[in-house]
Amino acid sequence: MPASSRGGKVFRNSSSARYNRKPQGRGAYINPEKFINKASLPEEVVPFVPKHRFTDFRLSDALQRNVAAHGYITPTPIQDVGIPPILEGRDFIGLANTGTGKTAAFILPIIERLQNHQGTAALIIAPTRELAVQINEEFRAFARGLGLYSALCVGGTNMRQQIMALQRRPQVVVGTPGRLKDLNQQKALRLQHTDILVLDEADRMLDMGFITDIRFLVAQLPTKRQTLCFSATITPEIERLIHALLTNPITESVRTSETSDHVEQDIIEAHTKEEKLEILSDLLKQPDFEKVLIFGQTKWGVQRLADNLTKLGLPAQAIHGNKSQSQRQRSLQAFKTNVARILVATDVAARGLDIPNVSHVINFDQPGTYEDYIHRIGRTGRAGQRGKALTFINRR
Repeated sequence: MPASSRGGKVFRNSSSARYNRKPQGRGAYINPEKFINKASLPEEVVPFVPKHRFTDFRLSDALQRNVAAHGYITPTPIQDVGIPPILEGRDFIGLANTGTGKTAAFILPIIERLQNHQGTAALIIAPTRELAVQINEEFRAFARGLGLYSALCVGGTNMRQQIMALQRRPQVVVGTPGRLKDLNQQKALRLQHTDILVLDEADRMLDMGFITDIRFLVAQLPTKRQTLCFSATITPEIERLIHALLTNPITESVRTSETSDHVEQDIIEAHTKEEKLEILSDLLKQPDFEKVLIFGQTKWGVQRLADNLTKLGLPAQAIHGNKSQSQRQRSLQAFKTNVARILVATDVAARGLDIPNVSHVINFDQPGTYEDYIHRIGRTGRAGQRGKALTFINRR
Protein backbone atom coordinates (compact mmCIF):
# COMPACT_ATOMS: atom_id res chain seq x y z
CA MET A 1 0.00 0.00 0.00
CA PRO A 2 1.33 3.45 -0.76
CA ALA A 3 2.65 5.72 1.93
CA SER A 4 1.11 9.12 2.45
CA SER A 5 2.94 12.12 3.85
CA ARG A 6 2.12 15.34 5.64
CA GLY A 7 4.71 18.06 5.94
CA GLY A 8 7.51 15.62 5.23
CA LYS A 9 6.37 13.20 7.95
CA VAL A 10 5.75 9.70 6.68
CA PHE A 11 2.56 7.73 7.38
CA ARG A 12 3.42 4.36 5.85
CA ASN A 13 1.06 1.59 4.85
CA SER A 14 3.57 -0.93 3.54
CA SER A 15 3.44 -4.70 3.63
CA SER A 16 6.92 -5.00 2.18
CA ALA A 17 8.85 -2.83 4.64
CA ARG A 18 11.43 -4.55 6.82
CA TYR A 19 11.88 -3.65 10.46
CA ASN A 20 14.54 -4.63 12.97
CA ARG A 21 13.33 -7.28 15.39
CA LYS A 22 13.74 -7.04 19.16
CA PRO A 23 14.12 -9.96 21.56
CA GLN A 24 10.96 -11.84 22.49
CA GLY A 25 9.03 -11.28 25.75
CA ARG A 26 7.21 -8.25 27.15
CA GLY A 27 8.43 -5.28 25.14
CA ALA A 28 9.39 -7.66 22.34
CA TYR A 29 9.11 -6.95 18.64
CA ILE A 30 5.58 -6.57 17.28
CA ASN A 31 5.30 -6.55 13.51
CA PRO A 32 4.21 -2.99 12.60
CA GLU A 33 1.84 -4.43 10.02
CA LYS A 34 -0.32 -5.49 12.98
CA PHE A 35 -0.79 -1.77 13.74
CA ILE A 36 -2.33 -1.17 10.29
CA ASN A 37 -5.95 -1.76 9.47
CA LYS A 38 -8.21 -0.15 6.88
CA ALA A 39 -11.45 0.36 8.75
CA SER A 40 -14.53 -1.13 7.22
CA LEU A 41 -17.83 0.67 7.00
CA PRO A 42 -20.01 -0.13 9.99
CA GLU A 43 -22.22 -3.06 9.20
CA GLU A 44 -25.92 -2.86 9.81
CA VAL A 45 -26.23 -4.22 13.31
CA VAL A 46 -29.29 -6.18 14.28
CA PRO A 47 -30.66 -4.31 17.31
CA PHE A 48 -30.44 -6.18 20.59
CA VAL A 49 -33.90 -7.14 21.82
CA PRO A 50 -33.82 -7.78 25.58
CA LYS A 51 -36.05 -10.36 27.22
CA HIS A 52 -36.78 -7.96 30.05
CA ARG A 53 -37.38 -4.35 30.95
CA PHE A 54 -35.99 -3.06 34.22
CA THR A 55 -39.52 -2.97 35.60
CA ASP A 56 -39.66 -6.75 35.09
CA PHE A 57 -36.84 -7.37 37.56
CA ARG A 58 -37.73 -8.16 41.16
CA LEU A 59 -36.40 -4.88 42.53
CA SER A 60 -37.98 -2.83 45.32
CA ASP A 61 -40.07 0.22 44.43
CA ALA A 62 -37.42 2.53 45.91
CA LEU A 63 -34.65 0.92 43.84
CA GLN A 64 -36.85 0.98 40.73
CA ARG A 65 -37.26 4.73 41.24
CA ASN A 66 -33.47 5.18 41.36
CA VAL A 67 -33.09 3.04 38.23
CA ALA A 68 -35.72 5.14 36.42
CA ALA A 69 -34.04 8.35 37.58
CA HIS A 70 -30.94 7.24 35.66
CA GLY A 71 -33.01 6.82 32.51
CA TYR A 72 -32.65 3.04 32.54
CA ILE A 73 -35.57 1.40 30.70
CA THR A 74 -34.22 -1.57 28.77
CA PRO A 75 -31.19 -3.51 30.01
CA THR A 76 -27.97 -4.11 28.09
CA PRO A 77 -27.19 -7.72 27.13
CA ILE A 78 -25.11 -8.47 30.24
CA GLN A 79 -27.76 -6.88 32.47
CA ASP A 80 -30.51 -8.81 30.72
CA VAL A 81 -28.88 -12.21 31.24
CA GLY A 82 -27.10 -11.44 34.52
CA ILE A 83 -29.56 -9.72 36.82
CA PRO A 84 -32.14 -12.57 37.10
CA PRO A 85 -29.73 -15.36 38.21
CA ILE A 86 -27.82 -12.99 40.51
CA LEU A 87 -31.11 -11.97 42.13
CA GLU A 88 -31.79 -15.69 42.67
CA GLY A 89 -28.53 -15.94 44.63
CA ARG A 90 -26.73 -18.05 42.03
CA ASP A 91 -22.99 -17.87 41.45
CA PHE A 92 -22.45 -16.16 38.12
CA ILE A 93 -19.75 -15.81 35.46
CA GLY A 94 -20.26 -12.92 33.04
CA LEU A 95 -18.08 -12.59 29.96
CA ALA A 96 -18.45 -9.03 28.75
CA ASN A 97 -16.41 -6.16 27.35
CA THR A 98 -15.75 -2.95 29.24
CA GLY A 99 -18.48 -0.37 28.75
CA THR A 100 -21.34 -2.87 28.43
CA GLY A 101 -23.11 -1.96 31.66
CA LYS A 102 -21.77 -4.88 33.68
CA THR A 103 -21.40 -2.80 36.85
CA ALA A 104 -25.16 -2.31 37.10
CA ALA A 105 -25.59 -6.04 36.37
CA PHE A 106 -24.16 -6.85 39.79
CA ILE A 107 -24.76 -3.62 41.72
CA LEU A 108 -28.56 -3.69 41.38
CA PRO A 109 -29.01 -7.28 42.66
CA ILE A 110 -26.56 -6.57 45.49
CA ILE A 111 -28.55 -3.50 46.58
CA GLU A 112 -31.78 -5.50 46.46
CA ARG A 113 -30.30 -8.21 48.66
CA LEU A 114 -28.85 -5.68 51.11
CA GLN A 115 -32.32 -4.15 51.53
CA ASN A 116 -33.98 -7.50 52.16
CA HIS A 117 -31.39 -9.16 54.38
CA GLN A 118 -30.06 -7.05 57.24
CA GLY A 119 -26.44 -7.80 58.09
CA THR A 120 -25.52 -8.82 54.54
CA ALA A 121 -22.14 -7.55 53.33
CA ALA A 122 -20.48 -7.48 49.91
CA LEU A 123 -16.85 -7.24 48.81
CA ILE A 124 -16.14 -5.97 45.29
CA ILE A 125 -12.56 -6.33 44.02
CA ALA A 126 -11.36 -4.42 40.95
CA PRO A 127 -7.92 -4.23 39.29
CA THR A 128 -7.43 -0.43 39.25
CA ARG A 129 -8.23 2.54 41.42
CA GLU A 130 -10.15 4.19 38.60
CA LEU A 131 -12.45 1.22 38.09
CA ALA A 132 -13.00 0.87 41.84
CA VAL A 133 -13.98 4.55 42.01
CA GLN A 134 -16.43 4.09 39.13
CA ILE A 135 -18.04 1.07 40.81
CA ASN A 136 -18.33 2.91 44.13
CA GLU A 137 -19.89 5.94 42.46
CA GLU A 138 -22.42 3.74 40.67
CA PHE A 139 -23.32 1.96 43.90
CA ARG A 140 -23.89 5.24 45.69
CA ALA A 141 -26.03 6.59 42.85
CA PHE A 142 -28.32 3.55 42.75
CA ALA A 143 -28.44 3.25 46.57
CA ARG A 144 -29.34 6.90 47.10
CA GLY A 145 -31.88 7.32 49.89
CA LEU A 146 -31.87 3.61 50.81
CA GLY A 147 -29.72 3.84 53.93
CA LEU A 148 -26.90 1.77 52.43
CA TYR A 149 -23.25 2.71 52.67
CA SER A 150 -19.96 1.79 51.05
CA ALA A 151 -16.24 2.19 51.71
CA LEU A 152 -13.69 2.71 48.95
CA CYS A 153 -10.33 1.09 49.71
CA VAL A 154 -7.64 1.78 47.12
CA GLY A 155 -3.96 2.63 47.09
CA GLY A 156 -2.71 6.19 46.62
CA THR A 157 -5.14 7.59 49.19
CA ASN A 158 -5.12 8.09 52.95
CA MET A 159 -5.35 4.73 54.71
CA ARG A 160 -6.52 6.30 57.98
CA GLN A 161 -9.60 7.70 56.26
CA GLN A 162 -10.33 4.27 54.83
CA ILE A 163 -10.00 2.68 58.26
CA MET A 164 -12.47 5.23 59.63
CA ALA A 165 -14.87 4.45 56.77
CA LEU A 166 -14.65 0.73 57.58
CA GLN A 167 -15.35 1.42 61.28
CA ARG A 168 -18.79 2.72 60.20
CA ARG A 169 -19.59 -0.87 59.17
CA PRO A 170 -20.52 -0.25 55.51
CA GLN A 171 -22.56 -2.91 53.76
CA VAL A 172 -20.33 -2.75 50.67
CA VAL A 173 -16.54 -2.52 50.41
CA VAL A 174 -15.03 -1.71 47.01
CA GLY A 175 -11.30 -1.86 46.53
CA THR A 176 -8.12 -3.00 44.84
CA PRO A 177 -6.44 -6.25 45.94
CA GLY A 178 -3.28 -4.81 47.51
CA ARG A 179 -4.98 -2.22 49.70
CA LEU A 180 -7.73 -4.65 50.74
CA LYS A 181 -5.09 -7.14 51.83
CA ASP A 182 -3.21 -4.47 53.82
CA LEU A 183 -6.39 -3.39 55.61
CA ASN A 184 -7.28 -6.98 56.42
CA GLN A 185 -3.84 -7.66 57.85
CA GLN A 186 -4.24 -4.56 60.04
CA LYS A 187 -7.55 -5.98 61.34
CA ALA A 188 -9.40 -2.97 59.90
CA LEU A 189 -11.22 -5.02 57.24
CA ARG A 190 -13.00 -8.05 58.62
CA LEU A 191 -14.30 -10.45 55.98
CA GLN A 192 -15.61 -13.41 57.96
CA HIS A 193 -19.23 -12.26 57.55
CA THR A 194 -19.06 -11.26 53.88
CA ASP A 195 -21.93 -12.87 51.95
CA ILE A 196 -21.19 -11.69 48.40
CA LEU A 197 -17.88 -11.56 46.53
CA VAL A 198 -17.49 -9.82 43.17
CA LEU A 199 -14.35 -10.13 41.04
CA ASP A 200 -14.55 -7.48 38.31
CA GLU A 201 -12.17 -7.53 35.33
CA ALA A 202 -10.78 -10.83 36.61
CA ASP A 203 -8.52 -11.29 33.60
CA ARG A 204 -6.97 -7.88 34.15
CA MET A 205 -6.32 -8.63 37.83
CA LEU A 206 -4.50 -11.82 36.92
CA ASP A 207 -2.54 -9.98 34.20
CA MET A 208 -1.41 -7.48 36.83
CA GLY A 209 -0.16 -10.21 39.16
CA PHE A 210 -2.86 -9.95 41.83
CA ILE A 211 -3.62 -13.68 42.02
CA THR A 212 -1.77 -14.11 45.36
CA ASP A 213 -3.60 -11.17 46.95
CA ILE A 214 -6.94 -12.45 45.65
CA ARG A 215 -6.34 -15.93 47.04
CA PHE A 216 -5.37 -14.38 50.38
CA LEU A 217 -8.59 -12.34 50.54
CA VAL A 218 -10.78 -15.25 49.47
CA ALA A 219 -9.26 -17.38 52.24
CA GLN A 220 -10.68 -14.89 54.78
CA LEU A 221 -14.23 -15.22 53.41
CA PRO A 222 -16.93 -17.68 54.49
CA THR A 223 -17.14 -20.78 52.31
CA LYS A 224 -20.89 -20.28 52.00
CA ARG A 225 -21.32 -17.13 49.93
CA GLN A 226 -22.43 -15.89 46.52
CA THR A 227 -19.55 -15.29 44.11
CA LEU A 228 -19.78 -13.26 40.91
CA CYS A 229 -16.97 -13.11 38.37
CA PHE A 230 -16.79 -10.77 35.39
CA SER A 231 -14.09 -10.99 32.73
CA ALA A 232 -13.49 -10.17 29.09
CA THR A 233 -11.68 -13.46 28.50
CA ILE A 234 -11.43 -16.92 30.00
CA THR A 235 -7.83 -18.06 30.21
CA PRO A 236 -6.70 -21.38 31.76
CA GLU A 237 -5.60 -19.49 34.89
CA ILE A 238 -9.02 -17.85 35.24
CA GLU A 239 -10.69 -21.24 34.71
CA ARG A 240 -8.68 -22.64 37.60
CA LEU A 241 -9.59 -19.65 39.77
CA ILE A 242 -13.28 -19.95 38.91
CA HIS A 243 -13.30 -23.68 39.62
CA ALA A 244 -11.85 -23.01 43.07
CA LEU A 245 -14.15 -20.09 43.96
CA LEU A 246 -17.57 -20.67 42.40
CA THR A 247 -20.21 -23.33 43.03
CA ASN A 248 -22.34 -24.52 40.12
CA PRO A 249 -22.21 -21.10 38.42
CA ILE A 250 -24.42 -19.79 35.64
CA THR A 251 -22.18 -18.67 32.75
CA GLU A 252 -23.29 -16.08 30.20
CA SER A 253 -21.22 -14.52 27.42
CA VAL A 254 -22.12 -11.31 25.62
CA ARG A 255 -18.53 -10.59 24.66
CA THR A 256 -17.73 -9.06 21.27
CA SER A 257 -14.39 -8.67 19.47
CA GLU A 258 -12.03 -6.29 21.28
CA THR A 259 -10.51 -4.91 18.08
CA SER A 260 -13.24 -2.99 16.32
CA ASP A 261 -13.29 -3.24 12.56
CA HIS A 262 -14.41 0.38 12.71
CA VAL A 263 -11.03 1.57 14.03
CA GLU A 264 -8.75 2.93 11.31
CA GLN A 265 -5.24 1.86 12.37
CA ASP A 266 -1.97 3.19 10.98
CA ILE A 267 1.67 3.80 11.87
CA ILE A 268 3.85 6.90 12.01
CA GLU A 269 7.59 6.66 11.47
CA ALA A 270 9.94 8.96 13.38
CA HIS A 271 13.66 9.04 14.17
CA THR A 272 13.72 10.69 17.59
CA LYS A 273 11.45 11.65 20.48
CA GLU A 274 11.82 15.26 19.40
CA GLU A 275 10.51 14.38 15.95
CA LYS A 276 7.71 12.35 17.52
CA LEU A 277 6.68 15.34 19.65
CA GLU A 278 6.75 17.62 16.61
CA ILE A 279 4.55 15.26 14.59
CA LEU A 280 2.21 14.73 17.53
CA SER A 281 1.73 18.44 18.17
CA ASP A 282 0.96 19.00 14.48
CA LEU A 283 -1.63 16.24 14.58
CA LEU A 284 -3.33 17.55 17.71
CA LYS A 285 -3.84 20.93 16.06
CA GLN A 286 -6.00 19.35 13.37
CA PRO A 287 -9.75 19.85 13.95
CA ASP A 288 -10.72 16.17 13.60
CA PHE A 289 -8.53 15.25 16.61
CA GLU A 290 -11.40 16.10 18.92
CA LYS A 291 -10.82 13.86 21.95
CA VAL A 292 -7.45 12.12 22.05
CA LEU A 293 -6.10 9.45 24.38
CA ILE A 294 -2.29 9.12 24.18
CA PHE A 295 -0.45 6.16 25.68
CA GLY A 296 3.11 6.25 27.01
CA GLN A 297 5.27 3.54 28.52
CA THR A 298 6.45 5.04 31.81
CA LYS A 299 5.03 7.27 34.53
CA TRP A 300 7.78 9.84 34.03
CA GLY A 301 7.47 9.78 30.25
CA VAL A 302 3.70 10.29 30.42
CA GLN A 303 4.03 13.29 32.75
CA ARG A 304 6.83 14.80 30.65
CA LEU A 305 4.78 14.42 27.47
CA ALA A 306 1.71 16.04 29.04
CA ASP A 307 3.86 18.93 30.31
CA ASN A 308 5.51 19.41 26.90
CA LEU A 309 2.17 19.44 25.09
CA THR A 310 0.79 21.97 27.56
CA LYS A 311 3.83 24.21 26.99
CA LEU A 312 3.11 24.00 23.24
CA GLY A 313 -0.37 25.40 23.78
CA LEU A 314 -2.08 21.98 23.80
CA PRO A 315 -3.37 21.56 27.38
CA ALA A 316 -3.11 17.90 28.37
CA GLN A 317 -4.07 15.94 31.47
CA ALA A 318 -2.05 12.94 32.69
CA ILE A 319 -2.86 9.72 34.54
CA HIS A 320 -0.09 7.56 35.99
CA GLY A 321 0.95 5.79 39.17
CA ASN A 322 2.90 8.70 40.67
CA LYS A 323 -0.26 10.81 40.95
CA SER A 324 -2.53 10.61 43.97
CA GLN A 325 -5.95 9.07 43.49
CA SER A 326 -7.65 12.47 43.73
CA GLN A 327 -5.31 13.91 41.08
CA ARG A 328 -5.94 10.97 38.76
CA GLN A 329 -9.68 11.25 39.27
CA ARG A 330 -9.67 14.99 38.48
CA SER A 331 -7.70 14.37 35.29
CA LEU A 332 -10.02 11.58 34.21
CA GLN A 333 -13.12 13.61 34.98
CA ALA A 334 -11.80 16.58 33.00
CA PHE A 335 -11.28 14.30 30.00
CA LYS A 336 -14.63 12.55 30.34
CA THR A 337 -16.53 15.84 30.51
CA ASN A 338 -14.55 17.42 27.63
CA VAL A 339 -12.98 20.08 29.86
CA ALA A 340 -9.71 18.64 28.52
CA ARG A 341 -9.54 17.04 25.09
CA ILE A 342 -6.10 15.39 25.52
CA LEU A 343 -5.31 12.71 28.10
CA VAL A 344 -1.87 11.09 28.35
CA ALA A 345 -1.81 7.82 30.24
CA THR A 346 0.09 4.69 31.10
CA ASP A 347 -1.65 1.38 30.52
CA VAL A 348 -3.55 1.84 33.78
CA ALA A 349 -6.22 3.54 31.63
CA ALA A 350 -6.21 0.92 28.89
CA ARG A 351 -8.80 -1.29 30.52
CA GLY A 352 -11.64 -1.02 32.96
CA LEU A 353 -12.58 2.56 32.08
CA ASP A 354 -15.56 3.61 30.03
CA ILE A 355 -14.55 6.89 28.36
CA PRO A 356 -17.11 8.03 25.80
CA ASN A 357 -16.47 9.51 22.34
CA VAL A 358 -12.68 9.14 22.08
CA SER A 359 -11.91 10.15 18.48
CA HIS A 360 -8.26 8.99 18.43
CA VAL A 361 -5.92 6.71 20.33
CA ILE A 362 -2.24 7.48 19.80
CA ASN A 363 0.49 5.10 20.94
CA PHE A 364 3.35 7.53 21.54
CA ASP A 365 5.27 4.57 22.95
CA GLN A 366 4.60 1.12 21.56
CA PRO A 367 2.69 -1.24 23.87
CA GLY A 368 4.49 -4.02 25.70
CA THR A 369 2.41 -6.74 24.07
CA TYR A 370 -0.05 -6.99 21.22
CA GLU A 371 -2.78 -7.70 23.78
CA ASP A 372 -2.00 -4.33 25.41
CA TYR A 373 -2.37 -2.76 21.95
CA ILE A 374 -5.81 -4.32 21.56
CA HIS A 375 -6.94 -2.93 24.89
CA ARG A 376 -5.51 0.50 24.15
CA ILE A 377 -7.23 0.99 20.82
CA GLY A 378 -10.45 -0.40 22.29
CA ARG A 379 -10.96 3.04 23.85
CA THR A 380 -12.08 4.40 20.45
CA GLY A 381 -14.49 3.16 17.79
CA ARG A 382 -17.00 2.08 20.43
CA ALA A 383 -20.74 1.50 20.17
CA GLY A 384 -20.55 1.23 16.37
CA GLN A 385 -18.78 4.59 15.96
CA ARG A 386 -15.72 5.13 13.80
CA GLY A 387 -12.38 5.61 15.52
CA LYS A 388 -8.72 6.06 14.62
CA ALA A 389 -5.54 4.64 16.15
CA LEU A 390 -2.01 5.74 15.33
CA THR A 391 1.19 4.06 16.56
CA PHE A 392 4.66 5.62 16.45
CA ILE A 393 7.47 3.30 15.28
CA ASN A 394 11.17 3.88 14.69
CA ARG A 395 11.92 5.02 11.14
CA ARG A 396 14.11 2.60 9.22
